[in-house]
This record gives sequence, structure tokens and C-alpha cells, in this order.
Amino acid sequence: MTITHIAFVMYPVTDMERAASFYREVFGLRQTPAVGEAGAANQWVEFDSGGATFGIGNFEEAGTPGAAQSLALEVDDLSSFRSMLAKRGIESSEPYETSICWISAVGDPDGNRFYLNQSKAG
Repeated sequence: MTITHIAFVMYPVTDMERAASFYREVFGLRQTPAVGEAGAANQWVEFDSGGATFGIGNFEEAGTPGAAQSLALEVDDLSSFRSMLAKRGIESSEPYETSICWISAVGDPDGNRFYLNQSKAG
């Protein structure tokens, strides 16, 4: 038995349409069809991002909304991306530089935290 790949990263949310719109419209993630009836408990939405799947859910097993903080999205120009967010009224932290990248934290409408990552060349 072996693990073949990471199936998805999951974030808990309270308002599926608001969260789906945020990730789709602000971040340009491609949404796949939702599972479950809109507005109902046990709804799940997935987004494809370069071969990785990011999902949001409004059911108990997804966790506590506002507690997630493990997702990092790669961007090609962190400064420009942060400027676009600021124009939309979305706050992001000042970039933190590591030896391999720059990172900035962002919160979604439920308070879940995720990161914008710009890798350094080389």
C-alpha cells in the first residue's frame, strides 16, 4: 500500500455561496460542480488550482470555520497581487521573506487564514 497523492485540502465555512464567490472571483480558482443542495448542510465545493484540489464545506466534519490555516497559493507577483486585494478592500499581511520565498497572510470571509507565496527563482 502506498499514498499516491494528496486528494484535497479542506476549509470549513459558514456561507457556501459567499466563500465560493470569494475564492472563485477574487482568486480566480476554477470551481467544479458543488455537491449537495445550495444552502443546505453537507454542501461541498471544490476548486482546481494547477492540479491540486482545494475544497470548502459547511458540515461538521469540515471543522470549525475560522480555524483553518494550512493553504498556500503560489502567485507570480506578490506585490501586484497584494495591491489587487487592497483595491478590493481585502487585507494581507506585510510580506515575510524566507530563504526560498516571500509569504503574505490573507483571511477569507470566515476568518480562515491562508497564505500567498511567491517562490524565489532558482
